Amino acid sequence: MRIKFLLVLFLIGFILQFGNAQLSVKYEKFSLPNGLTMILHEDHTVPVATCNIWYHVGSGREKPGRTGFAHLFEHLMFMGSGHVPVGKFDEWLEAAGGDNNGSTTSDRTNYWENFPTSALELALFLESDRLGYLVDVMTPEKVDAQRDVVKNERRQSYENRPYGMASIVLGENLFPADHPYHWPTIGSQEDLSAASFDDVVDFFKKYYVPNNASLVIAGDIDPAKTKQLVTKWFSDVPLGKPVQPLGAPVAFLPEEKRIVLEDKVQLPRLYINWLSPKHFSPGDAELDVLANVLAGGKNSRLYKRLVYDLQIAQDVSAYQDASMLNSTFAVIATARAGHTLAELEKVIREEINKIKNETPSLREVQRAVNQFESGFLTRMERVGGFGGKADLLNNYYVETGNPDYFNEDFARYKALTPEDIQSVAQTYLREDGDVVLSIVPQGKKELAAPAKGGK
Repeated sequence: MRIKFLLVLFLIGFILQFGNAQLSVKYEKFSLPNGLTMILHEDHTVPVATCNIWYHVGSGREKPGRTGFAHLFEHLMFMGSGHVPVGKFDEWLEAAGGDNNGSTTSDRTNYWENFPTSALELALFLESDRLGYLVDVMTPEKVDAQRDVVKNERRQSYENRPYGMASIVLGENLFPADHPYHWPTIGSQEDLSAASFDDVVDFFKKYYVPNNASLVIAGDIDPAKTKQLVTKWFSDVPLGKPVQPLGAPVAFLPEEKRIVLEDKVQLPRLYINWLSPKHFSPGDAELDVLANVLAGGKNSRLYKRLVYDLQIAQDVSAYQDASMLNSTFAVIATARAGHTLAELEKVIREEINKIKNETPSLREVQRAVNQFESGFLTRMERVGGFGGKADLLNNYYVETGNPDYFNEDFARYKALTPEDIQSVAQTYLREDGDVVLSIVPQGKKELAAPAKGGK
């Protein structure tokens, strides 16, 4: 008991001393003559480092009829380059004790390598070679092979997966046809089939240029030596043509849309989606917290009512899906056997209206902020991989121009009040401006949410 008491006192003292401390991640930033932006961060906690490169191109840069290119390149970047034979990228890096991966969104394409400090030059050589010399060894056969892989991935992850078409249908109905978020990152089967070899090469030459990329190297590094190595391996890659900032038409839903899809599923699932503010803009953090109040864990409002008290739902979740041009806010719930999506929607609307009419409690908001704080600090403990410090440095640089935006990001949540959460619910969760999607078992349309006007 004495030890536990002393531990509590220590934790209280720690919070009082550091709870309001400014978060800061030191970095150095410089650019090569070819336009490549380099961000360095030292962290000597363990003898490992990471290389994290963002190409400022995602599916949002594509055009109707030619979608899926950004994600296709995530695959092609592992198919060998001028001085790295097919399969050797992974083999050489793994032999040195490293690992790597990549990802594509509507806003960017990201590649990273984690490795022991001794393998830094190897990682820079590998990453620079596929930037500078990928096209030299790209062939129609390689493009066709990866095209087939991506088309099969679409089948597995969307077309043949239970509830898999939900995100595609929602994007098509939330955003107008000329909006960069109207089509999915995976692209369409028709567009992937129609893409020619020249189309793919032109896409690479336009967007995979050093002046359209930012490279973060973080971890157990010597900045002066790292600058020399980056200069050595990346300087010979030529400057590309300027890439103009991506604009987008205004996305606004003037009325509610209700859609019913039949699928090979056992239980019906309800999706309610709204358009919401873009990442880092006013309302974004508030909606993160609102999502937590509604469905963040077993003590949240929707979980307690739908899953625990009424036992009419199998699960429920809510989230603010933040992106650079627009975001969407979603509530998703799966009905239990014997219950309909109309029952679920009624309760969801009741809980949202309660927040609109009466502010959530300070305890609810503080719990949500505390959970965000815990996750945020956990991410800062990791240097590499998705969501680690290197990835955050790149994210902050691209979206705000300031790689060390950690404190500003964190402060958005610490400053929130219950009134702020009520205000965003009133502003953005409109009943005359949402998309309601019901996915029901085949032949069971009666389980769907009511048609428009039938609430």
